[in-house]
Formats: sequence, structure tokens, C-alpha cells
Amino acid sequence: MQPVELASRRQITEKLLNMSLKKVSHSRLTVTEMEEFLKKPPAGFCVERLDSGSGYVIHSDPQNILVFIDDFDDCKRRIIFNNSQGRTFKMRNLGEYTKMRNRLLSSKIYLMVSACEGNVSSKEKAATEPRVLKQFMVCVNGGDSFVQWHMAKGLDWAISSVAGESYRLKIDLTDAMESWAAKNNNLLATGGLKKHKIVWRDVFFTLKYSSDALFDFPKMFGCSKRTFKVIICHLFLIK
Repeated sequence: MQPVELASRRQITEKLLNMSLKKVSHSRLTVTEMEEFLKKPPAGFCVERLDSGSGYVIHSDPQNILVFIDDFDDCKRRIIFNNSQGRTFKMRNLGEYTKMRNRLLSSKIYLMVSACEGNVSSKEKAATEPRVLKQFMVCVNGGDSFVQWHMAKGLDWAISSVAGESYRLKIDLTDAMESWAAKNNNLLATGGLKKHKIVWRDVFFTLKYSSDALFDFPKMFGCSKRTFKVIICHLFLIK
């Protein structure tokens, strides 16, 4: 993502530093409605309104926070995530992979997910995209020992399964969100979501490793299909 220059770097840095000094939640998984997030951003974030009033720029602390979100437009506004890696992060060598691995296992990881209407007919599904009912900002605490273990196991399993090949690793939070929804029926009811069968969308991010090995023949011939998935679940166990 290209940085957006609206306020001065010094002003933004000061805001992020002040917000980082706030009390920080150590929950494994934190889910916040998008509107609430924009009004009261958590520690490490600064929300800036566009001059035209047509949207927001969300700045984040790049040292402690990893954001895997693409910029998006809805019918009312544009939301730009400064310092975001995008939903797909590309790594070109082992050094970049190692750096990202270390950040994943020590940072707070943010995604924006959508609760979509799932109780529609098969014909309606084929004709249109699922209707978005509400959007949430989801934070996974990569510094939590259980999350670290779970994610490191998946990362190590994937890279040990390839011999210098290019591959994709999809980190999927669908199970975690379904568990959260089951434990937060009251919040869903308040938000008018309980009457719908919810389907979660965009509940993942992807790491794409492009090997620089000379013997990555699948990549050379355009037939590399090495894709792995790490399913993040059981984030609500209390230590």
C-alpha cells in the first residue's frame, strides 16, 4: 500500500505513541464493529478524516501492528489503510519470509471481515454477491503464547513441505469467527444480525512466497499450485 500524506509524519507519530500508552487488551481475539473502530480507535491506531469528508485514512503503528486489509469503497465513503500489507503479502526470498514470520509471532494482526447474509436461495447466490450486513475489525494477538504456537506450527509445516518451490499460505480465521459469534449472540441480536444466517467473508490473509531458487521448475513452467491453509481456532480458551 502506498502511504497517504495528509497530516505531518510527526503529528501522526505523536498520536500513535500516545495511543500506544493506553491500556492494551491482551485477548487472543478482539472483534470491533467498524463504526465503533472509527469513532474510538484502539491503541496504536489513528483515524484521520479525508478533507472532502468522503472517507477516512487509518494510520497504524508499523512496529507493533500488522494490518492485512485492502483499501475499499462502499456506497458512502472510501477507507484507506496506511501501512497495510494488503490482504496478500508477497515474499521474494528467505530473508523476507523470516522477517514476516517474526512479525506475525509478535504483533497484533488486524483484518477487516464482513458478516454477510447467508440465508438466500442458490439462484440468488449465483446472481449476486452476498449482501454485507455489517463489517468488523478483527485483531489476533500474535504475541499470545497459544497463538504463537499454533501459527508457528502452520508456518513451519508449510515451508518444510516444499523444496525451494513457490507457494501460498492462507491464514484462515473462519472457525475463530464462528466461535466468537456463538459466544456473542447478544451482540449479534443488538446489531440485528441474529435473524440472519451469517456467512463470514474475507476472514483470511495470504502469504505468497516466490522462491528465488533456480530449480523451482513448477514456477518456471507456470504450473505451481502449492497452496497451504492454516486454520486459526480455539482462541477463547482462558489461560
